[in-house]
Amino acid sequence: MLLTDAGAWGAAHQGGDVAVTIAHDKDFHARRGTLHLRTRARLFTRHAIRNSELGLAVVAAAMGLVVALGVVAVRELVGGMHALLFGVSIETHLSGTATIAPWRILLVPAVGGLLYGVVAFVMWRWRPRDIVDAVEANALHGGRMSLSDSLRLTALTILSAGVGASVGMEAAFTQLGSGTASRIGQILHLRRNDLRTFVGCGAAAAIAAAFNAPLAGAFYAFELIIGSYTLATLVPVVLAAIVATLVTRVLLGQDPIFIVNSHLPLIGGHYIVMVAMGVAAAGVAIAAMLGVTLVEQWSRRLRAPSWARPAIGGLVLGGIAVSFPQVLGSGHGGIVNTLETGSSGYELPVLIGLILAKMIGSAVSIGSGFRGGMFSSSLFLGSLFGAACSAIIHRAFPWMPADEAIFILAGMGAVAAGVVGAPITMILLVLEATADFSATLGVTVAVIVSSLVVRHWFGYSFATWRFHLRGVAFHSPHDIGWLHDLRVSKLMRQDFSVVPPQMALSELCRQFPLDQGRRVFVVNETGGYEGYVDLVEAHRTALLDGAEEISAGELAHAADHFLTPGQPVRETLDVFIASAADILAVVDDPVDRRVLGYLSEAYALRRYYRELETRHQEELGDDALFNGVSRTG
Repeated sequence: MLLTDAGAWGAAHQGGDVAVTIAHDKDFHARRGTLHLRTRARLFTRHAIRNSELGLAVVAAAMGLVVALGVVAVRELVGGMHALLFGVSIETHLSGTATIAPWRILLVPAVGGLLYGVVAFVMWRWRPRDIVDAVEANALHGGRMSLSDSLRLTALTILSAGVGASVGMEAAFTQLGSGTASRIGQILHLRRNDLRTFVGCGAAAAIAAAFNAPLAGAFYAFELIIGSYTLATLVPVVLAAIVATLVTRVLLGQDPIFIVNSHLPLIGGHYIVMVAMGVAAAGVAIAAMLGVTLVEQWSRRLRAPSWARPAIGGLVLGGIAVSFPQVLGSGHGGIVNTLETGSSGYELPVLIGLILAKMIGSAVSIGSGFRGGMFSSSLFLGSLFGAACSAIIHRAFPWMPADEAIFILAGMGAVAAGVVGAPITMILLVLEATADFSATLGVTVAVIVSSLVVRHWFGYSFATWRFHLRGVAFHSPHDIGWLHDLRVSKLMRQDFSVVPPQMALSELCRQFPLDQGRRVFVVNETGGYEGYVDLVEAHRTALLDGAEEISAGELAHAADHFLTPGQPVRETLDVFIASAADILAVVDDPVDRRVLGYLSEAYALRRYYRELETRHQEELGDDALFNGVSRTG
């Protein structure tokens, strides 16, 4: 009985321990699950996202969704304006409609240009500064863009396109997408390289949504916005482009903006033709870019106020569009019509007239002040060029069979690649539209030749050419903004000595023996810089006859060569070369010239190349996935 009771008590006690253990395990697993969830949630906090590739990818995908909705909204808004102002169907692109009332063609661009000019003038008076676009932001500002400025440019581009200006809507799409992405990246306090990648994600999503072409959108970002392709940028950029494309397909349909369903076989002779087309397309692209510059120069010479110039441009555009209504708008509808009808839709003289009309229309629109780009405009111009080439080839070489769509696609890709400066983007755009490798190979030949010729003869794309005209010197979106951040104020030393110009040479040598340094700076009674004295030269001169009559001012060098605190280090190197001096004074401004410090050429060069090497190592670090090193490792 005692044993039985003891056994029962032991069993009961053991059962209690088991129950406690089970309860403890449940509590442990619950705490562990909560900790796991918190760890996962912490991945998406602001401070953790910047250190997580997964977090950055998720945010990039979300950006693709937001940008796609914005692109669809902008397209619908512009389509509604075209339906209201020009009387075209809301499903029809303006450039694809040839039956528009002449009074609308003449009135809408002119009156719309006046309205646009007033709105743009008011905006400029409100915020008088240039709007930084995605290319400039990534090249010079480490990916930093103003969202309010981006929305302002988007609104102006919508108004420009809505009243029929011959500009591409992609400027609004990419500005909206990149500006939004940059703002999100700044909120997350992303590093410079990651912020530049985010700007590329916004641009990729915008182009992918605009053309329903994710690969073209992604490589648009790699070629024009980021300037390079690495595994670290691949995931977020492609994710943003894919999500944007999927959202657009749900809302607007599955097909790309233009599509070719027939197979386009090529023979050996066609590739020779593609080379010739590439060279000719480069000439068309260069002429289109220079045309914008010429119209801008003529527009500035007019005595009309800046707000009235778009109205004048709209009037000229309307006059052209009376005979060639296809020049109105960005050109999407015109591309579709050209692919569907080919050269059979137009006689060769009409095609040549359309090419000239579109070039002049785009130049007048952008040159007179309308906001917009030349992406889709150059595609339409290229399709017309390709159709004209097809007509000429079929007449000159009737024995060479080929579907004229291949020449239209080649012309479209070659001209657009020359203008936009993104050859891979154009090749992939054709591939996604045709799903035909043979056609894509032929287009590739024309695109590569065109890009090479434009690069050799001209040296700029449309975007970088515009910056060149503004005095901003860069040829690609590679990050050179850090060079502008590395300024004299960060490098100069302040352990300097000054003397008056009338100080006797003997007194100068007494106060500053050779072991006290190599330079002293001469300043006048108001503190203004009047050059430097080399102490080695001063002591050597003091040994000569008549040295007692020499003053410090007579030995001063480089009075007209000096640096200012805000100068980038790259500019200082040119000043050192011009002055033939190895040390220069740093003054407050060119007028007062009060000495603040000095900088040596050797130190400036050392810091410059050190920073250059650091940035190069950071770029190599982006490829860490190649050798298995993680971002957080």
